[in-house]
Amino acid sequence: MRRAGIALGSNLGAKVTSLKTARDFFSGINVQGNLFLQSRLYSTAPVGCPEGSEDYVNAVLEFTWPGTAEELLLHCQDIEQKLGRVRSHVRNEPRTADVDIIYLGDLLIASPSLTIPHPRVHCRKFVLCPLADIRPDLILPGQVLTVVDLLNNLDTDEPAPIPMQDTW
Repeated sequence: MRRAGIALGSNLGAKVTSLKTARDFFSGINVQGNLFLQSRLYSTAPVGCPEGSEDYVNAVLEFTWPGTAEELLLHCQDIEQKLGRVRSHVRNEPRTADVDIIYLGDLLIASPSLTIPHPRVHCRKFVLCPLADIRPDLILPGQVLTVVDLLNNLDTDEPAPIPMQDTW
């Protein structure tokens, strides 16, 4: 069993409702009796998205996962589909749900279908900020700095995420 970090995002439709539905799904698959962590919700400006894209709502979850990385990926893709995500192969397109594996314990995976930890987690405020809510002292596999240090040392023009709700 490993601790899994999942990034959630939505910028179409009922954004908060989509994140709550995804959260409830992952809470239901958390190994019983193990801690389930969730960040606050953040409003974030779309980064690298098509012109006119709405702001995102983002959050991060952490729970205990007993299966394989590939099985967790299938769960992430399934929840995206159930929440109405349609993929058109437009990079950073607006979406009802974006569910990404940030990390899975200390695993390092680089396959054609899956990269863990997420290859851009260390350079994204909209992931690091909510992750710092729940695991500020975590050192992600392949990194040497803690999550909060990565966030504090990040050199980017990306606007700071705006806290929306502590509990959801």
